[in-house]
Amino acid sequence: MTTVNKKEIEKFSRMAEEWWDVDGKFKPLHKFNPIRIKYIKESVIENFKLQKNEKLPLNGINLLDIGCGGGLLSEPMCRLGATVTGIDASAKNIEISKIHAKKNNLNINYICTSPEKIQKEKFDVILNMEIVEHVENVDLFLNSSSNLLKKDGLMFVATINKTLKSYLFAIIGAEYILRWLPIGTHEWEKFIKPNDLKNILSKFDMTMIKTDGVKFNPILDKWSLSKDTSINYISKFIKN
Repeated sequence: MTTVNKKEIEKFSRMAEEWWDVDGKFKPLHKFNPIRIKYIKESVIENFKLQKNEKLPLNGINLLDIGCGGGLLSEPMCRLGATVTGIDASAKNIEISKIHAKKNNLNINYICTSPEKIQKEKFDVILNMEIVEHVENVDLFLNSSSNLLKKDGLMFVATINKTLKSYLFAIIGAEYILRWLPIGTHEWEKFIKPNDLKNILSKFDMTMIKTDGVKFNPILDKWSLSKDTSINYISKFIKN
């Protein structure tokens, strides 16, 4: 069995050249990135009670970024001191991320693979950011991901809620009206409710610590955390 959705991989492979273009097809992710990085960094420091280190606050943390794309999160995590492995099922994405990391003298272990194919290594932190809505067989994907996490390790899952509001805003609004994303980037059927996510992961010894909504302010042109989880949200889980 596989979690790789070939259609989704082809879709993102076609856009791979644009990962690091802040005004390209991944512009929404570049805008989204500061809030994601801050959220992950603060949560990891708190959970692992890391000693204050201004330059490398995540020093000593072994982190896996699943569905890393061009490395938009892998690189900041590496700069913060984490030992980073980035995996993606698209060979084109991995090629782009390797080139970009080398250009920036960052030592990141990029591999073209999917979580169910990794067996031995265990990580302190796993990132599943904007990926579960693009995989085949969500249960297998989340089970495979949780198997790679150490006891008391953290997993972050950022995705889109399955609501009428998310259909109107994340698909009709973002793809068809505002043209933030290429048409067909998302399929509403693949969106997942926070409670469903919690129930799936509870089967794999994972406990949800917290879920936060993430919303976009068009006036300030930036994302922020919110109590409203009806569209975008980030859930934080711990391995029992």
